[in-house]
Amino acid sequence: MLKNNFYLEIFIDGIMYVIIVYDVNVLRVNKIKSFLRKHLNWVQNSVFEGEVTKAEFERIKDGISRIIDEDEDSVIIYKFPLDFVPKREILGVEKNPIDDII
Repeated sequence: MLKNNFYLEIFIDGIMYVIIVYDVNVLRVNKIKSFLRKHLNWVQNSVFEGEVTKAEFERIKDGISRIIDEDEDSVIIYKFPLDFVPKREILGVEKNPIDDII
């Protein structure tokens, strides 16, 4: 029951923050990267993040499902309510600086 309540809280005001991490076959890397760049901010290799509406989130999940091979590839989606403010700590080179995460 707690899972369902948390899921509903994420979409307060219809927007949430997501971080998507992927490990896909080299044959699909450019496809998934190009697709995610249309919806989210590129952070570094295989990592995207940003604010999305519920409808956009569903489009992203659908698009990822169409690109990946579920028997070979892995995509992890972290979902956060907008009132959650993640703290970013960079070790080494920051590949794509973002002034404001949210």
